[in-house]
Amino acid sequence: MSVKKYTFSDLVRIEQLRKIESIKAEELSYTSTKNIPSSASSDFSYHEFIHQLKIRAHHLIYENALADKLRQPSQQFIRARRIGLIIAVILGGLAASQAVSESSTLNIYWLLAVLLGFNLISLLLWISGITLNLQSLSSGVVAQLASWLPYRHKHDPTIASSASQAWWESCLTGKVGKWRISVLTHQLWLTYLTAGLVLLILLMLAKQYNFIWGTTLLPESTLPKLTQILGSPLEAAGLKIPDSLQTVASRIGADKQDAETRMAWATFLIGSLIVYGIFPRLLLLGLSWVMQKWSEYRFKLDLYLPYYIELRQCLMGRDVKAEVIDADPQAGVKPADIARPPKNISIPANAQAFGIELDNTTPWPERVTCRLNIIDQESHDAAILLINNMKAPVLLGVAAHRLPDRGVQRMIKELVDSSNTKPWLILLNKSSASVTSAREFAWFRLAEACGIPAEHVITR
Repeated sequence: MSVKKYTFSDLVRIEQLRKIESIKAEELSYTSTKNIPSSASSDFSYHEFIHQLKIRAHHLIYENALADKLRQPSQQFIRARRIGLIIAVILGGLAASQAVSESSTLNIYWLLAVLLGFNLISLLLWISGITLNLQSLSSGVVAQLASWLPYRHKHDPTIASSASQAWWESCLTGKVGKWRISVLTHQLWLTYLTAGLVLLILLMLAKQYNFIWGTTLLPESTLPKLTQILGSPLEAAGLKIPDSLQTVASRIGADKQDAETRMAWATFLIGSLIVYGIFPRLLLLGLSWVMQKWSEYRFKLDLYLPYYIELRQCLMGRDVKAEVIDADPQAGVKPADIARPPKNISIPANAQAFGIELDNTTPWPERVTCRLNIIDQESHDAAILLINNMKAPVLLGVAAHRLPDRGVQRMIKELVDSSNTKPWLILLNKSSASVTSAREFAWFRLAEACGIPAEHVITR
C-alpha cells in the first residue's frame, strides 16, 4: 500500500504551478527539473506520482523564486478573515447596544430577535445549502465574488494572478471550498453572538434593567408559552427561568419587577443566547472544520488534464520496449514507416491492439501491430468477441486529430466493459494532421467517462 507523501498544501502548490505554466511557461526556468530522476516504481502509483510532482514543484519554486507569489492568496484570505472577524465584533456590539438603548427596560423578545433572528435565518440557509448541495448557499458566495476581483486580469494574466486563481479554485470551490467557507461563516456568526453577549453581560453588571414583553398581533398566551418552551433546556441544565407568574407580571404596563424576577429573566436571556446561538455555532464550526480536513485529505488532482498526462509520462515512465505478442500477420503496417515512440511510453508487452476507425496512414508505435481496426458493426462485434476471450491487456488506438463523438465514446465504453483487464488508450498522431490541446483534452475526458485510468492514457 502506497504511503501518502504529501499534504493538501502540496497539491495546491502543484495546481498553482499548473495554472502558471499553462499561461507563462516561457517566463520560467526549467534547468533544475532536468535532473529529477523518474520513479523507480514498476507500476503506476497515484501517491508516488504526486510525490514526484511535489519534488518537481519544489525545484521550480526555488529556481524561479515563486514562493512569495504562491503564498500571497492564502495570506490575503487570512487577512480578509481577520477583517471580517473585527467587523463581526463591531456589529455584534452595535446590535446589543442598539437593542438595549438608553432605557432601563429591555424588551426580552425584541432583544432575542435582534441577536438570534438573523443568525437563525443564516443557519437555515446554510443547512439548506449543505443538505441540497446548493453551491450558492453553502460555499459559493465568496468564491463567486472572487471572479470580480481585480487580480484575476483575465485579459492579461500575470504569474501572481494565475497563482491566486488556482488557489481560489482549489481552496474555495468544490467540497473543500464548501467546508472552508462554512468554517468562516460559523466563525463570523460565533464572533457576532459572543460580542453581543459579552456587551449585554457588561451592561447588566453596571446597570439595573427591568425585562418586559408585549405583543399586538399574537394571542396573549403565545409569548409566555414560548418562554416555557425555550426555557426547558435551561431548566434541565439547572438554571432558573421566569415562572408563569413572573412572566405574566413582566408584561408591558405591569408593576416594577423585583430582584428575583430580573435575575430569572437575565438568566433566561444569557442562557438562550448560549443554547440557541453560540452552542449550535460551536458544534457546526467543529463539524465544518473536521469535514474541511477530511475533504482536503481526499482531494485529488485531475490526472486526466493534458498537463498531468504529459508529466506522468515524463516522471513515471519506464524504459520498456513496446511489443505486442500474437499480432495479426495480415496487418499491412511496416515498422520502417512508423515513428519511434519515446522511451518513457510504457505499453504492456503482451497488449492486444485494436484501432478505432483508423485510416491506413495513422501510424502505431514501433513493434505494435493492430490486430483489428473497428470500422463498422461487423468488426465491432468481432472485436467484442476477441476481447471477451482474451486475458491480455487491451490497447485501443484512436486518431488524436479527430474530435470524439458520442458514437466513438459508446463504442469504446462497450470495448472497455468487455475487457477482463483495465484497457489502455493511445492517442495516435500523424504528421499530416495537427492536434489541438482542446481536442487532446476531449480524448482525455472520454477516457475518464469510459473508465480508463489516467495512467493508462498514452500520447505519442
